[in-house]
Amino acid sequence: MSDPSSVDEPTLRTLDGRVLGEVLRSGDDGYDDARTVWNAAIDRYPRAIVRPQGAADVIAAVDVAREQDLLLSVKGGGHNVAGHAVCDDGLTIDCSPMDWVRVDPDARKARAGPGATWGDFDHETQAFGLATTGGGVSTTGVAGLTLGGGNGFLARKHGLTVDNLRAVDVVTAEGELVHASAEENPDLFWAVRGGGGNFGVVTAFEYDLHPIGPDVLAGRLIYPFEDAAAVLRRYRDFVTGAPDEVNCLAGIASASEESSGLSLEPGTPFVQLLVVYAGDPQDGEEALRPLRTFGDPIADEVCLRPYTELQRLLTESAAPGYRNYWKSDYLVGLPDEAIDAVVEHCDPFPSDRSSVFFETMGGAINRVEPDATAFPHRDAAFSVTAWARWTDPAVDDDHRTWARGLSAALESHTTDGVYVNFLSREGDERVEAAYGDNGDRLAAVKADYDPDNVFRMNQNVEPVD
Repeated sequence: MSDPSSVDEPTLRTLDGRVLGEVLRSGDDGYDDARTVWNAAIDRYPRAIVRPQGAADVIAAVDVAREQDLLLSVKGGGHNVAGHAVCDDGLTIDCSPMDWVRVDPDARKARAGPGATWGDFDHETQAFGLATTGGGVSTTGVAGLTLGGGNGFLARKHGLTVDNLRAVDVVTAEGELVHASAEENPDLFWAVRGGGGNFGVVTAFEYDLHPIGPDVLAGRLIYPFEDAAAVLRRYRDFVTGAPDEVNCLAGIASASEESSGLSLEPGTPFVQLLVVYAGDPQDGEEALRPLRTFGDPIADEVCLRPYTELQRLLTESAAPGYRNYWKSDYLVGLPDEAIDAVVEHCDPFPSDRSSVFFETMGGAINRVEPDATAFPHRDAAFSVTAWARWTDPAVDDDHRTWARGLSAALESHTTDGVYVNFLSREGDERVEAAYGDNGDRLAAVKADYDPDNVFRMNQNVEPVD
């Protein structure tokens, strides 16, 4: 494919005539909002932004991009840390107007548009006491999280988001709307379950739902930083033998002015466990007891709370407007040496907004074969992520160096893989690590559906016959 050219005025007029939704140019009302993504370190200016009303508008935008050889990016929630949702000088499809969610409570199914967030999704499904595995930050887009695999508080019980995905509608690089499921276009359906946005624009997702809520037993346990090593060891031992209904996010962070309920001065580091029981709360009281009776926490916020509230607990800590860089790895285990390295790396943080967090794998996640979906990392025990978060561009290098330093310190304990949704701009080798042994098959599917690599603003899979 030749080098993409900038969108010229005749092309913009063509878009105006073929798209029912908005076509935004620089200077138009709404342009800056549409080009803004969660990571403030990304500051790009598309020549045009199409805000589609439906699949027909997506088809028109893809057709124009292909016909005019334009650089094309696709924005769902805009929450991805790498910022691939927007491009400079090319054409961005901003799917945020397509934020609908439709629930069939009798069939325990839901369909969602590519502009919906997990807050939108949970609001609709919880009206019927139903949910599926979704992002732990309510402003995260349904589309991006799903296409990369999708971890969340329900994953150990009900599997990753892609394990609950039953069908998609996709606009391909040829501008065709195709349906993909286990029975129809199964190769494409396999690829979108972990292969990211490499294969087209998904205009509809269909999910299985599970009875959850409306209330769940969940909340934070907060400890002083001097107890961090002991708390993380307890966390490791507890989750290793815990039932599938138990999920726990562990992290070390700093208190901020917005840290409600903490009797800590801003900038004071602390360790926290965010624990969830995805089952009968009475059973959960007993299941969580070994964790809740450990040590001398600053606060025990575990209680019966609405599932929608649980899904918003981390939203404030992930507010937009900050520069962000993530360095993430999967761990084969969490030995004492790795815990000690993490604690040492957090003293000090590069900023009071930075943190390190662990996600627990296991349970239903690991009972799926690595090649059953494009998401390959089924044997990992934990993931660990250094999250650098700051405001001043002058210290970009310092924060990225800090995040990379944790990964280097843990190298002997990590797998070869990385979660594609947590991957920053880290080069081709890390992209290959994200797709693992499924990379060759993904490249072959890419050659079938996007041989010219129209969809390359992503953690890219290049087409190979």
